[in-house]
Amino acid sequence: MIAPVEWLDWPAPASVKACYSLRRAAGQQEPNRLSSAVLSKAPFDQFNYALHVGDEPDVVIDNRQHLAQTIGQSRIQWLEQVHGIDIVKAGVDQCRADGVYSHQLAQVCAVMTADCLPVFFCDTSGSQVAVAHAGWRGLAAGILQKTLKQFPKPEEVMVYFGPAISQRAFEVGDEVKAEFTQQLPALKSCFEKNKNQRWMADLYGLARMLLAEQGARQFYGGDRCTFSEADAFYSYRRDGQTGRMANLIWLE
Repeated sequence: MIAPVEWLDWPAPASVKACYSLRRAAGQQEPNRLSSAVLSKAPFDQFNYALHVGDEPDVVIDNRQHLAQTIGQSRIQWLEQVHGIDIVKAGVDQCRADGVYSHQLAQVCAVMTADCLPVFFCDTSGSQVAVAHAGWRGLAAGILQKTLKQFPKPEEVMVYFGPAISQRAFEVGDEVKAEFTQQLPALKSCFEKNKNQRWMADLYGLARMLLAEQGARQFYGGDRCTFSEADAFYSYRRDGQTGRMANLIWLE
């Protein structure tokens, strides 16, 4: 079985391979129409990769195996994500973190998302990669800046923003806005007040500005919406109980 993925459209070095998963194959609505194989059933349908959301563990493991076969790589570093700022080196035993990096060939770095922002990193020489999971808490706490610091020269780092909830769908309160604007006043431009007197937050814009403040200059992606693209992506804010996409990057 081929697990549906979308490859990043960015000018990364040939040694860098990166993709994010889709929740189901294009045009498929019902799990049992895709294949006779067991797939995650609603509300996790179809290709859920998370073990912590209530899906059948055996099915999730099977989905992960199909994903590994699809990308042609068997060494995937899965994380126990906690909306924190810890970064780990792929291939180590410690996996409680929200970011992972690697210099090794064929060692896949992975984070799971369902509205939070997955951010892919590579250097322009194609010798190091990383990926981070950035919800608003991790974003405000510095997960992306800490990931960027794993690279010696931020101006030589390429950054790709994977599928996340868009500004038009992400309503937050005053406390969330304050978390960002207190550390960098210019971030107020990433918040727009709505008719409920709350704020619509731009995760993509926040991430871009925070990384640019640290010297990053090369940005790509940032044009998808997990909330509105229900056939392609899981969304925790839209559905509550749901699956998770995988965001993968490695050196080949």
